[in-house]
Amino acid sequence: MIPDLQGYGWLLVDGLKMTLFVAIASMLGTLVLGLIAALGKIFASKWVRYLIEAYTTVVRGVPELVLLLLIYYGIPTLLQDSIGAMGYDVTIPINPFVAGIGTLTLIYAAFACEVYRAAYLAVPLGQHDAAQSLGLPPKIAFRKVILPQMMRYALPGIGNIWMVLIKATALISIIQLPELMRNADIAARSTRQPFTFFFMACLLYLVITLVSMFLQARAERWAKRGIFEGAS
Repeated sequence: MIPDLQGYGWLLVDGLKMTLFVAIASMLGTLVLGLIAALGKIFASKWVRYLIEAYTTVVRGVPELVLLLLIYYGIPTLLQDSIGAMGYDVTIPINPFVAGIGTLTLIYAAFACEVYRAAYLAVPLGQHDAAQSLGLPPKIAFRKVILPQMMRYALPGIGNIWMVLIKATALISIIQLPELMRNADIAARSTRQPFTFFFMACLLYLVITLVSMFLQARAERWAKRGIFEGAS
């Protein structure tokens, strides 16, 4: 239970709910987009691979805050100025919730892409040969034989992405989305007790991390069931 904190405890609860919702939605998008990008890097044509490589390089090389500001403020302004130059006066609003989830998904899908690609390469070649010897079509072989083993290798990396993504949700406070960090800041300014509210925010982030670590460890043990040590 979060204490009342001069009547502002509910604000931290609401912020925590928003943080978890944004993080989970962004993580789901990250897993899907990252897998699509990884498959493109592995199986697609040369030009598609070049485009995906450019995407992952740029996104991993630019700070998250810069990309968030670019998407939330820069792109709408650029579009408005471009349309205004043609004689039209328009306003292009962008929802901070959509911008926050979209930006986090775009960023961490680039990292997930490399995690998936490494996991695919870690699957022993014998597994590919075994699926082929059974006469399985390539798509079915990938879905039923390769992908489950990929996920086992990818779990630690995916868990690390989740941990970083949770902390990165604090960045979206800058676009006025009422997540945990923004609500803690509002409460701190209202009560003039910044240490109390920022410390409570730290504790809540730490709780999320500890629970996530526990669940990740359980998931990794479940994924390794029936796997002998040293088996390839």
